[in-house]
Amino acid sequence: MLINKLDSKKLDWDKVDQLMPVIVQNAINGTVLMLGYMNQEALAKTLEIDKVTFYSRTKQRLWTKGESSGNFLELVNISQDCDNDTLLIMANPIGPTCHLGTTSCFKDSEGFTLDFISHLDGVINDRYLNRDDKSYTSSLFDSGVKRMAQKVGEEGVEVALAAATNDRAELVNESSDLLYHLLVLLRGKEVPLTEIIENLKQRHQ
Repeated sequence: MLINKLDSKKLDWDKVDQLMPVIVQNAINGTVLMLGYMNQEALAKTLEIDKVTFYSRTKQRLWTKGESSGNFLELVNISQDCDNDTLLIMANPIGPTCHLGTTSCFKDSEGFTLDFISHLDGVINDRYLNRDDKSYTSSLFDSGVKRMAQKVGEEGVEVALAAATNDRAELVNESSDLLYHLLVLLRGKEVPLTEIIENLKQRHQ
C-alpha cells in the first residue's frame, strides 16, 4: 500500500544540480538500507512501477534496484525533507539490499528490535520467489493457500491451549510458529506486512 507524502512541485532540483540524494529505510523496522540518487526521470519511474529506481552516476542511466539480482525495494512511502533537496523513502526490501549480501549497506544501522521480523519476512519472500525443494517454506507455498491457512488455524489453536494451560514455554514456541505461518500466508496472498501495520495504526488513531 503506497502512502505518498511527496509534494513534487516543491522539490528544488536546481539546488542539487538535478540529482537528488535519497535515503532508503525499511518500512517495517526503520533500518537504514542505503543511499542513492535520483533525477526527475528516476523519481517518475519509481512512482510509476512502485519499485525504487535510481540514477546510476557510474552507468549514466536509470537503475531499478534489483533489476539484476531480484532484490527489489518495493515502495511504501516517499517524502522530502524541510529544504526540499533530499528524499526519504520507506520500502519493503525483497532480499538483501547491499551488493555484499547484507540487509543494509550501513552495518551499524541493523539491530532494531523488530529487525528479525523483517529479516524473516524477507527470507519468506525469497522462498516464495526462488522455490527450493529442501525448504519447508517453499513446500508451504507449493501446497497452496488452503494448506497455509490450515496451518495458521492449527497454530492459533495451539497458542490458545498453551495460554489456557499456563504453559509459558509452549506459549512462546507456539506463538513463534503462529507468527511464522501467518507471514507465509500473507505472502502467499500477496499482502505485505506493512499493510497490516498500517491498518493497526489506523485503528489506533
